[in-house]
Amino acid sequence: MKIFFDVFVVVVVFLLGHGASDGVSVKEGDSVTLNTNVQTKHQEDIKWYFNSTRIAQISGDLSKICTDVQCNEGNERFRDRLKLDHQTGSLTIMNTRNTDSGGYKLKIIFSSSDSEKIFNVTVNGVSSAEQDEVKRKSVNEEESVTLDPGVIRNPNDVIRWYFNEILISEITGDQSKICTDVQCDERFRDRLKLDHQTGSLTITNTRNTDSGEYKLQIIINNSSFSITRLKRFSVTVTAVPDSDLSSGVVAGIVVAVLLVFATAAGAVVYCHRRRHTAVPQNEDDDGNSPPDPNGIPLKEDTS
Repeated sequence: MKIFFDVFVVVVVFLLGHGASDGVSVKEGDSVTLNTNVQTKHQEDIKWYFNSTRIAQISGDLSKICTDVQCNEGNERFRDRLKLDHQTGSLTIMNTRNTDSGGYKLKIIFSSSDSEKIFNVTVNGVSSAEQDEVKRKSVNEEESVTLDPGVIRNPNDVIRWYFNEILISEITGDQSKICTDVQCDERFRDRLKLDHQTGSLTITNTRNTDSGEYKLQIIINNSSFSITRLKRFSVTVTAVPDSDLSSGVVAGIVVAVLLVFATAAGAVVYCHRRRHTAVPQNEDDDGNSPPDPNGIPLKEDTS
């Protein structure tokens, strides 16, 4: 057992190197994981420092794990933004800020030796509009829509798509682990397509129930660190009223309706003119008034 532990110590020292350093650059809002590249045996202390201030620690007794304010009373710079991997001691800084830029020192203390490594982290600021950007897509039902990350995926990158926080699709370095539709969620059975080169997600034969927020998680892996980036897409699928009529039939109906209106309008005009041109009852066809019956003398009876 002791021989195994000694070999483990040698491997750790070889991997980390005393005072070795790595640099990583991320965008504000990204998450970054600083990897120890070891599996803790609970026989060592792993400590993390930011600009010489201790911010996280795992002791041999896992009950002594602490991060940020628990390690430094009154220091809340990283409140709720640090995570420690209990198996490896790797440190994740979530939702990075420009003020998180600086040197992060990893120190592993064994019973007979210790090892250190420096990570130089640079957080590049972005505008609030860019950080909160949500790409919006609008389609009609039964159309297809493609959500494009706008990146070229490296073989080691992990791509995960979520719909309303439910995993619906994933690409890992091992393409046999690609999953779509029923393997992730039956809502999209046989209606999802993934581009293995870009990670783009296409939803075919869209339905009104596909409307909602889609979140893309890109994990860029490196031996010393990994970066997690998030992109959000808002999709609106508009329902189209059902119609079994062809365009030709619809056009015929429109023409027929117009003809009915035209015929009705003609009849109204004809009646209007007829009313105004009718011969008055007190005139004959020549325009002369008929004789007054009272003015015709009675014929005398000679019998």
